[in-house]
This record gives sequence, structure tokens and C-alpha cells, in this order.
Amino acid sequence: MEGPDALSFRRVGAVLGTSHTTIHRHCGSLEGLLDLCADHLAAGLPGTDSTPSWAESTEQRFTALYELWSAHSALITLRHGRPWVGPHMLRRFVEPALQSNLAAGMTPAQMIQTFRQMYLFTLGCSLTHSAYSSRQARTLIAALDPSEFPVLSAHTDIIAGSIAIAERDVFRTGLRNLIAAAERISSQQH
Repeated sequence: MEGPDALSFRRVGAVLGTSHTTIHRHCGSLEGLLDLCADHLAAGLPGTDSTPSWAESTEQRFTALYELWSAHSALITLRHGRPWVGPHMLRRFVEPALQSNLAAGMTPAQMIQTFRQMYLFTLGCSLTHSAYSSRQARTLIAALDPSEFPVLSAHTDIIAGSIAIAERDVFRTGLRNLIAAAERISSQQH
């Protein structure tokens, strides 16, 4: 058996060269083990320099999270969307991000709304990887009935061409759009 269903304390113990009961006692459950793995990775998130603007530090912070999650998307999948709330994640990412939002003049409601929007956007982008090429996209769209899918059929070249754009570039553009929107909303209040 392979895939997510193959994860077990016995298998992890065998890979680590230790007893599965030792791991179980330490973690309590597979979710506990995944939480420890996630928090271990979060410990490697870089601190952000306090000198850049709010927009620059926010982009740095969420780009680092995107790169971490993209490199470990299987762990994200195994966690079934549960939030990363271990001490390292809270200390190295969440608390500084929320402090930065407040320091930028956001209300507490804007602080958390902005954070959640960027967090969920980053999560989604980290898990989304193009599974096919531009050529495959053209083939898939060409097989569709144009009367049933008029937009896809009419814009095949643009849609297929967009697949050639690196996911990281799509992420950065989307993140910058979210940052700009948050700055506009925050500035309208002052």
C-alpha cells in the first residue's frame, strides 16, 4: 500500500530505526506526528527584517511560507487542511504577521481578515501544481463541444498559454494584488 493510507507508526518507526510504540507515546496519534513535522518545518521560516515596508515584509513572509509548503505539499495533504498552529509557526509567522498588520494601521478585524485571505491564498497556491502542459491543455479543450463550453473554446490559446507561466509567478502576482488591496482598504480608513 502506498499514498496517505500507508502512513503508520510501524512504517515511520521502521524508517527511523526505532520502535513504533516509542513514536506513538511521543506523538499520541498520527495527527500529533504530523503536527510535530509541520512545526519542525515552521522552525525554519525566516524572520523578516523590520526595515522594509509593510508590503515588502508581508510579501517576504508569505513567499517564504509558500516555498515551504510547496516543497512539502504532501504534508499539507496529509494534514487535511488543519491549520499549522504549533509554537514555531505561531512564533515565527503568525504573531509577527499580525503585529505587522496592526503596525500598518489596520483595525483588529482588518488584521485578521487580511491575514486569513493571504494565508488561505498561499495554502491553495502551494497545493496547486500544473498537472499538464500547454499542449495537453489545447488537446483537452479541443475535445470539448464549443456550444457547451464557448468561453474555453474561444480562448484556448490564452488558457493554454497561461499554463506555461510558473506557479511561483502566478502566486507572487496574486499575493501582490492582495497586498495592494489591503493597503487601499487600510488607507481609506485614515
